[in-house]
Amino acid sequence: MLRSLWRAATIAATTAALALPAVAHADGGQNMLHPESKQAHAIWTLWWVMLGVSAFGFAVIVFLLVLGWVRRDRASLPFGGGERAGTAIVVGAGIFVMIALLSALFVWSDIFVLKTTEAPAASSTRLTVKVIGKQWFWEVRYPGTAAVTANEIHIPVRTRVNLEGTTADVIHSFWVPELNRKTDMIPGQVNRILLDADRAGTYRGQCAEYCGLQHAHMSMFVFADPVPVFRRWLANEERPGRAPATAQERLGRRLFMSMPCSGCHTIRGTPAAGTSGPDLTHLASRTTIGALTLDNTRSNLADWIQNSQRYKPGNKMPGFTLTKTETGALVAYLERLR
Repeated sequence: MLRSLWRAATIAATTAALALPAVAHADGGQNMLHPESKQAHAIWTLWWVMLGVSAFGFAVIVFLLVLGWVRRDRASLPFGGGERAGTAIVVGAGIFVMIALLSALFVWSDIFVLKTTEAPAASSTRLTVKVIGKQWFWEVRYPGTAAVTANEIHIPVRTRVNLEGTTADVIHSFWVPELNRKTDMIPGQVNRILLDADRAGTYRGQCAEYCGLQHAHMSMFVFADPVPVFRRWLANEERPGRAPATAQERLGRRLFMSMPCSGCHTIRGTPAAGTSGPDLTHLASRTTIGALTLDNTRSNLADWIQNSQRYKPGNKMPGFTLTKTETGALVAYLERLR
């Protein structure tokens, strides 16, 4: 009996330890217990209270089991009473007390926490961002502007942002744990949450609903920028793509327009107007390639162009057989798009 109790306690402790993600650092880690917004802090508080209540309930159950085992051959409990008293303790502590605690937690989470995390009326927010989930990247739009980007969401710090999430294909789930709860992205439906970062920083997000082969490589960054920095970024994103400035960049643009690239991607200010892949108008200003799959470096970009399936199998971009000169020209042109 004691061995079984020890095993149960060990499993419970191990499970609780595994539930604590690594602390978020500059490398883009995720941690739901490292809140950086009022909404995430409300979830954080609820989580710790629920853990405490669960630990208390587990302790009560272990106490009753140990008490029953110790007193199994005796007619009464240490503090008096017989079988009737034992039944009253089990029913009272094991049923009514737990029902009361769980009901209180339900009311708290449903009335207070969920209301805190939901996006208010658009009139009470200062910015709306529309995020569209696709297999396997995030398209990001800023209604009222021409800005369109992918996998990297910029918001002004300490500003209430209304995030509208939907999907272009299967069900996805948008989740940036340090800023707010998950919100599902369902075809034909728009779900809304509030983003309101307390401090400037980079927060990693992830698709939290299995959406296909590359579900694990469907991540994003949310950059909470100081307001002047955000305004400069948004103004730049509204501009069309930069024209090539060198002979190599002009060759790269001709290659891009003559290859299937222009049928899948958009570069505003050019004939390229594809919609199946990410908008590349300001590709070089992003920190990653392939929804955080690779750092956005010259060598990684060249490898991605030649064989993206090596890094993200099943994505919709085909591989290309190019000469070293052609690859260098394409990379030079894409790096011009800042």
